[in-house]
Order: sequence, then C-alpha cells, then structure tokens
Amino acid sequence: MIKRHHIRQFLGVADAGSFVQAAARLHITQPSLSAGIAELERLVGTRLFVRNRRHVRLTEAGGAFLPLARDLERAFRAADGFGRGASPDWPSLRLGTIRTVSGGALRAVVMPLLRAFGVELVEGTDQELRGHLASGRIAGALTLLRDGERGGHHLWQEDYRMIVPVDHRLARVGTVEPEELASEIMIARRSCEVLDDTSRFFTAAGVRPRFALRSDSDERCMAMVAAGLGITTAPVSLAIAGTVPIDVAGYAFRRSIGLLCDAGFAQSLAEHDLLPAMRDQLGACMGLSSGVRTGDAA
Repeated sequence: MIKRHHIRQFLGVADAGSFVQAAARLHITQPSLSAGIAELERLVGTRLFVRNRRHVRLTEAGGAFLPLARDLERAFRAADGFGRGASPDWPSLRLGTIRTVSGGALRAVVMPLLRAFGVELVEGTDQELRGHLASGRIAGALTLLRDGERGGHHLWQEDYRMIVPVDHRLARVGTVEPEELASEIMIARRSCEVLDDTSRFFTAAGVRPRFALRSDSDERCMAMVAAGLGITTAPVSLAIAGTVPIDVAGYAFRRSIGLLCDAGFAQSLAEHDLLPAMRDQLGACMGLSSGVRTGDAA
C-alpha cells in the first residue's frame, strides 16, 4: 500500500533533482530515501526515475505520476488541517525566475499575479527552469525567450551595455571603442547569460582586463560599480543609482524576457487578464529606460 512517506519522498526527489539534496531536505539518510523510492516503484509496478551520477530525472511514468502525487499530498495536508481552521492550500502557483531579472522587474511581474494566486518563487538558470517546467515542479518560468520560440509570452526586450560609475571618465561619451577599455578594472557577473560571448568579444579586440570582483550576486556587482571598484557589462535594467550604461562599438547583445507556462497557468493568465497588467507595471518600472522595450512582440 502506498503511504504518505512514499509520496513525500517521491516529491522530494522530483523537486530537488537529486537524492542527496532530497534526503537533506527530508531529514532522512540517503539509503533510507533510496529504499523508499525503490519500494514505491515496486508498488506502482514501474520505474519513476532515471538515475545517473550527475542528476536524476523523471521517467515518462514518473512524469505522469507527478500530478497525482501532488494531488495526494494536498489532500493529506487538507486532512491534517481538517477542523482546525486550516488556511487555503499554498502555494497555488510556483513560478520560476532567472536570477538576472532585476528586483523592480520581478516586482512588476509578481504584483498582478498576487491578485489571483498564492505565489512561491523558484530561482534557477534558464536551463534549470525549463527542466522544472517540463517535470511539473513549476507552472511557469520568467526566463529568456529564444529566437523563433513559440508558446512564450513576451514581456520586455533589452540591450546589454557597459555599466560605469556616474563620475567615470567615459560616462558622458556617446559610444566607446572596445580598445578604450583596455586599461579598465572589470567586475565579472558570473550569472551573465552572455558571459562567454562577452569574453570572446573583448579578447578579439585585444582587451584582457584585470578583475576586481567575480560574483554571482548582481546586486553586489552593481553596488561595487557605483562605488567605483570597476565596471561591468549587464542588461540595462540592472543599472542602479550611481551608475550609467554606455555603448561599446560592436557590442550588440540583447535579450528577450517572457513567461513560459504550462497549460493551466496559460489559461489563468488569459482568464484574469494578467499579461496586460504585467506590461503596464513593467512600463512604469523601466519602460522609459534607454535600451529597454516592453510590449507584445520581441
């Protein structure tokens, strides 16, 4: 007989994508978790996960079992709270977001959603979020939209620029040649989606800078640019007070950000007319910034 601990263990592995991480979150040993999953697979009569050294993913049967498991866990929680004034099930929406979305832009997207959902945010890379969406861990992803990609809801498009302090010698120059940056101290945003392309661009121009900071935190990187520690490349929406985006000749990278949704979330967006509200919020937040364009089309 399938028991609640089987369901919790299955969901733990499905959400974490790792037996090690799931065991830590469930506060059990990894051998106990592996034994529990093996027992569940015997009970349902099929393998639910494909395992290898690097990651764990759902089989086709596991993907089909996932919504059933979530329904069962919700039912267990409702039963636990029966007669005790339990609050409504939360969250009603798990939304993934890439880490390089600015706080203001994320706020503009989330505020309209809160009218219709209890929202939990899940951070990750574009690749990670697409995997979570495919496995059913999240209902939508605020992420990069690829050229020619169908099914995504475009929210805004923006340029990557060089971000410098407001009092920098190049802050008021229209466009600079990449060679003019050869003597500059740089800050590396490790989360940058065009990091490899940027490195190749400057290497080809003969620019091999020194780095004062390498960080996964965009907030810290921008704060250090404003402080004068160095300069960095970033989407223009990440620029903060005390910094200025400038153009670099030939540096023409751009990104489109939008929502990828499962069928249920897509239907809810339409029913509650949420996309226009998001775009209105985004327009107020950053639509007037040079290099940012909000709207329906990339």
